[in-house]
Amino acid sequence: MNSVQQIWDDANESKMSCEVLIIGSGAGGSPTAALLAEAGFDVLVVEEGRWVEQGTVAPFSLDQMEQQYRGGGVTVALGLPSIAYTEGRCAGGGTEVNSGLYRRPPTEVVERWRDRWDVRDLDPDELMKTATEVETDIHVTHLPGPASVPSQLLRQGADALGWKHDESPRWMTYPDGNPRHGQRQSMTRTYLPRAAKAGARILTQCRVNKINISHAKATSADVSLANGQAGTISFKFVFVCGGAIQTPAILQRSGLRKNIGQTLAIHPTVKLSARFADAINVPDDVPVHQVKEFAPDLSFGGSASHAGLIALSLLDQWSDFKGAIEDWRNMAVYYAAITSEGRGRVMSVPGLVDPVVTYRLTARDRELLRSGLSRLSLLMLEAGATEVYPSFRGAPIIRGRKDLALAQKRFSVNKASVMTVHLCSTVPLGENRQLCGAGSYGLVHETKNVYVNDASLLPDAPGVNPQASVMAIAVRNARHFIAQEKPHA
Repeated sequence: MNSVQQIWDDANESKMSCEVLIIGSGAGGSPTAALLAEAGFDVLVVEEGRWVEQGTVAPFSLDQMEQQYRGGGVTVALGLPSIAYTEGRCAGGGTEVNSGLYRRPPTEVVERWRDRWDVRDLDPDELMKTATEVETDIHVTHLPGPASVPSQLLRQGADALGWKHDESPRWMTYPDGNPRHGQRQSMTRTYLPRAAKAGARILTQCRVNKINISHAKATSADVSLANGQAGTISFKFVFVCGGAIQTPAILQRSGLRKNIGQTLAIHPTVKLSARFADAINVPDDVPVHQVKEFAPDLSFGGSASHAGLIALSLLDQWSDFKGAIEDWRNMAVYYAAITSEGRGRVMSVPGLVDPVVTYRLTARDRELLRSGLSRLSLLMLEAGATEVYPSFRGAPIIRGRKDLALAQKRFSVNKASVMTVHLCSTVPLGENRQLCGAGSYGLVHETKNVYVNDASLLPDAPGVNPQASVMAIAVRNARHFIAQEKPHA
């Protein structure tokens, strides 16, 4: 696979053509490419980022941020408060950099999508059958042995409080049976090699600036190549799979705006660092246990806890918290995530490379984040934490239950470091033309051959990690396209 990638990294052609152009190689684009190529379509995948082989950069390091994230991992949705978010920018997209935790969408969520957004043929049972196929393809499994200590601490705290919790499976293989030696079955290990084997071409370091559309039909895309020159790719069909931020931006730059980029949905999170009596830090992995007592509105889990990320979590109250960083090996970062009622916007602005993103939390969201951080602090105390450091300006050090009331009183979302890694819903699918930017199978409304097939299509945030939802819907849509269209003979 690397040899295929390398050839196309160095492509000097300014004009290319294909039957199906797929923009983006993440959880939506890669399955689409594999299925269409295997069905006989002439497929070209273009990816703005590089191909980075797994194992060549340390997880959660500055090197990884630079090579595999957009903007070095520093991107933000403007608002009060502003909300930091991350986007993968590499072959495989977010699947190369995320935690690998996997959750199917709840049945009631799929039914809500079907009914409110009028999504044709969105049957929960059929979608779960597709999810089962995806789980086989990317090897979704539980740990073959004990979880890491930070993960076990989450479970212990939940047990002490009588709160529901479980272990999230991951898209991993464990060749030697050691739970610490998992190999991520991301898109560069699974669907992209399948696509290449079936004849798909994969062009990295290629940015799509604009899709050229006339009389509702797209004919070509203007691109910037790795060597700095401009290029043009002509096609019969195009699938835009750049993620919930870049997909609406590309569509808007191409003149498509109706119900596109107006309904960004996320899972906002607030964090804390917890210090324990013994060394518990695992810098290159995240806990697999999650606490679901208050789901779908609120859930708790563990974050990456590299020393630099510990320091970042202490930064809001650095004057009081800075001494704790010396004991980082005894610390881990945990989060409280909510299913937000707020919405955001993605706006492509002439002259700017990246779109402007905004987000507004509702009063209910703000209260959920306040109570979520308080409950998470209690969870950490019950797990045995000697000190808890909430990530907001003016936060006290929490050493016992008596400190919880003070922390809750001082908390304000506008003083907190709010972030998210889950972005969706900017081109919602369905037949409800008042709400939806694309049809039930991803065809952008009022176009003849422009499709979306990524997280943008999810009508709202599912309340769980969205990758399972994205991949199942992407496979569903790709199969519908194959049934409707015939590859070029």
